[in-house]
Amino acid sequence: MPSKRRLASVVLALAATSVAGAAIYGRIQSADAASGETAKDSTKPLVQTSASGTFNTDVAIPVQGVAATRGELVMSVSAAGQAEAWQKTVLVAQVNGRIVSLPVREGDGVGSGQVVVGLDGAEYQLAVEEAQAAVADAQNKLREATLFDDRITDAAVRQERAAAARVRSGVEAAEVRLRRARLDLARTRTGSPIAGRVASLKVVPGAWVRQGDELMTIVDLDPIRVEVQVLESELAHLTPGRTANVSFAAFPGEAFTGRIQTINPIVESGTRTARVTVLVNNPGGRILPGMYARVSLEARRYADRVLVPRSAILERDRRAMLFVYEPGSQDGLAKWRYVTTGLQNESMVEIVSQGVETDSVKAGEVVLTEGHYTLIHDARVRLVEDVKEAGGRPQ
Repeated sequence: MPSKRRLASVVLALAATSVAGAAIYGRIQSADAASGETAKDSTKPLVQTSASGTFNTDVAIPVQGVAATRGELVMSVSAAGQAEAWQKTVLVAQVNGRIVSLPVREGDGVGSGQVVVGLDGAEYQLAVEEAQAAVADAQNKLREATLFDDRITDAAVRQERAAAARVRSGVEAAEVRLRRARLDLARTRTGSPIAGRVASLKVVPGAWVRQGDELMTIVDLDPIRVEVQVLESELAHLTPGRTANVSFAAFPGEAFTGRIQTINPIVESGTRTARVTVLVNNPGGRILPGMYARVSLEARRYADRVLVPRSAILERDRRAMLFVYEPGSQDGLAKWRYVTTGLQNESMVEIVSQGVETDSVKAGEVVLTEGHYTLIHDARVRLVEDVKEAGGRPQ
């Protein structure tokens, strides 16, 4: 009896397992059928991407472009230097004395001839008065010595006696001392010889200074000088009067325009460079002496060249290429072209024609300069003023 019960249990277990397997198989078949039906009936297109797998080629990608030009390519020479004052003068005390007037501070603007330091002039005023008295005394002696000379009829003799009397009376020496005393009195007031700004002030009111002591420096900051050292191999391409683009570390992103003023004809033996001086307008006095500068000096010129911005040039398969915008009815297409580049400066690249392996670019064709890094040939694009604002990806 127990054996029959065990046999019945085994049969029931096998039956339950068969039912469960059939149910699972049915679900799998239903899922496969549903999946196949969905794939067969769906009308939604698959996403197509560019070479980077980022953009859907059915959507016009925002890009920026610039027309290629035919014109003059200007090659530049780059150098580093620092700003210097256009004019600079150091004021020193011309006489001894105590400072009683100091109407300026560092950074103040001053005009030519403006008094910037005043010394106590009482002692020098007394010296002037003493010298005046000495002159008056000497003149009295002269008159006494020549009292009756008007009776001499011989003009030559009369003139000779007058000259001798001036020496004996001491008039000439007294007059020299008077001029010296007046000069010393005037030197108690120090004026600026140039218009500019006060720098490096060395004294304070009440201080005692001696003749030759440094008082302050006056600098003229408009225009400002920028001195750079240029290699001897580049000097032949530079000419005074040509344009120079100047940037200062103190003003990142801001460009200043100057002109080459002078080129030193002497090359330093140690560095094989010569000094080139550039003048930059500085009406507000923002550029200060000592500021570090990078200078791009206009050198050689090449006429009649097809030019595109440097940002238009990409590299694919170790070859230079760019995209040209081909306009359409609504949007446009990005046409891939391998090109041969020639000369280039900081901003522009020359496109040259060389055989059948590369294409050229015509003046007036629009080349893409922003948002074109991930494009493929014939990608749909639209020109915008700012790729980022248009929702695209800037390069």
